Amino acid sequence: MKQVLIATNNAGKAKDFEALLGPFGVKVLTLNDLEEDIDVEETGTTFEENAILKAETVSRLLQIPVIADDSGLEVDALDGAPGVYSARYAGPAKKDDDNIDKLLSELENVPEANRTARFRCVLAVAGPGIETRTFSGSCEGLILDERRGSNGFGYDPVFYYLEKERTMAQMAPEEKGAISHRGAALAQLKTFLPEWLQG
Repeated sequence: MKQVLIATNNAGKAKDFEALLGPFGVKVLTLNDLEEDIDVEETGTTFEENAILKAETVSRLLQIPVIADDSGLEVDALDGAPGVYSARYAGPAKKDDDNIDKLLSELENVPEANRTARFRCVLAVAGPGIETRTFSGSCEGLILDERRGSNGFGYDPVFYYLEKERTMAQMAPEEKGAISHRGAALAQLKTFLPEWLQG
């Protein structure tokens, strides 16, 4: 059975990939399955650079195929911030509530019409003897001035998706997955999988 490592410690992300790769007879491993502790410093200035950096570094160390992702929030009124710093926007502790508080503070005097934003996700696939490929997805919305909902993580409670008239945190996981940035990137990856796995 083929094995693919997902360069994450996030159990939620792992489940997404298990659902995608399972039908192809692929066993999904994560960084939690490894004995060694691998931590790749994200020194890139774009989501794509960080995803490639993680995928290629881990693949080179373990000599197996690796899928890595980098994702975050881009707010137009803040010139694309927090961007690649989304997880540590309020500091290295990576606390969701602190990040949201800082975001709302930065947008305090910005009218609703100008609070447009998007979640972006880039997946990178790397492995021995194959050319690294990337797949990206995005999800457009608005940043509210207060939290709504208790599902999800990160900026979900303040990210309002217009078509559903709800925040990401007010959606069930499968509903969010169908319209999310990661879902869109996974859909692109899925079209590439048969060719990649046969190779």
